[in-house]
Amino acid sequence: MIQPGMPATTRTGDAPAPALRLPRRRGTELALILLAVLISVYGYCAVGLAKYGTLPPGATRYGAGLGVLALLAHCAVRLRAPYADPLLLPIAVLLNGVGLVLIYRLDLETPRDRAAPAQLYWSTVGVALFIAVVVLLRHHRVLQRYTYVCVVAALALLTLPIFFPAVNGARIWLRVAGFSIQPGEFAKVVLAVFFAGYLAANRHALAFAGRRVWRLQVPTGRVLGPVVAIWLLSVGVLVLERDLGTSLLFFGLFVVLLYVATGRTGWVAVGLLLALLGALAVSGIEPHVHGRVEDWLRPFASIEAGRGPNQLAQSLFAFAAGGALGTGLGLGHSILIGFAVKSDFILATAGEELGLAGLSALFLVYALLVERGYRAGLALRDPFGRLLAIGLASIVALQVFVIAGGVTGLIPLTGMAMPFLAQGGSSVVTNWIIVALLIRISDSARSQYDGTAAP
Repeated sequence: MIQPGMPATTRTGDAPAPALRLPRRRGTELALILLAVLISVYGYCAVGLAKYGTLPPGATRYGAGLGVLALLAHCAVRLRAPYADPLLLPIAVLLNGVGLVLIYRLDLETPRDRAAPAQLYWSTVGVALFIAVVVLLRHHRVLQRYTYVCVVAALALLTLPIFFPAVNGARIWLRVAGFSIQPGEFAKVVLAVFFAGYLAANRHALAFAGRRVWRLQVPTGRVLGPVVAIWLLSVGVLVLERDLGTSLLFFGLFVVLLYVATGRTGWVAVGLLLALLGALAVSGIEPHVHGRVEDWLRPFASIEAGRGPNQLAQSLFAFAAGGALGTGLGLGHSILIGFAVKSDFILATAGEELGLAGLSALFLVYALLVERGYRAGLALRDPFGRLLAIGLASIVALQVFVIAGGVTGLIPLTGMAMPFLAQGGSSVVTNWIIVALLIRISDSARSQYDGTAAP
């Protein structure tokens, strides 16, 4: 019975609500990891059977190496991030495994230039850094303390390649003692931390302060200054390093996070306009960028001139040859693309040998990786974590769009590396760090709703 004056919600004999227990799903993650390893080993064996009619001699070592790396990463997640999304790590293992298969398949056409062993080495380094991030980073909010340190580090990383010779027309590499590193790959991660930290602290001023011009709320100069600075930085990178891809990635990342932080669609229109103006201005004065735009507008011009197909034309031929189901692993001719077949154009090998069906499956896997990153961010309560998760997932989304658009002729070529698939040590290491941060964020997002989880 409810006594007079007693709140209706408190009744004698009512038991307290039970704590919510979320499933950790580490067993699901382990099963998916084993499936990803098996798919990769199957692809490796399929290449050997197609080329030589027998199983390749290194299939056991390849499967064991990839499996050990995946299990070590799984153990780190199980111990330090038990509530993490169970799909993120298996997706990374699958994409990394498929990338190694495609690079090995292309190595068979270039026996004097073998890239798969180096890619496996860098994958090992990437998994080691993945484990370090998962184990040592106790919470993603720790990164917010280093917001302005990150922008200084990013500027330093972007500036270093200017003092080194250009490689294939772009100044994006550091070559020291036989090793090559692409600092821009690491700069994109620290820039994502800076963007998330800055926008989390100034999102209200960007959305509501300042004057209203037409339908857009224009912030004050103090708040708007960094927006203009980022635009100038992206154009500066394009001019000094002749790197269209990095410029588009950095500016696109900032525009996406600006929209998420403020909810103002006008910022997207302004961002697209500024990016277009910058690209048009630089393409008119920089020969390297202008040449890529010309190849995009007329991909078959070199054939008409009697010089043979260029790389973009060969890429389009490879996609056409693949058809719906592909020629089969090891049976394509994408090696005709040339020196960038293992890096910029590796997607053409997937399109030719796996067909439209296999290529669509790859895009769906990337889409799932991005979606899980967005899901983790939207589930968080703190603005910094939400923006960081969306920023990291957007890095993957923007790279896939820019690279796939370039090799299929949708947009001009950019020279970036397909996440996990393409040859490139800096790229694969950076992508493993991105997955580690997303796992840490997803663990925080899910554990905040579990009544039994430690605060």
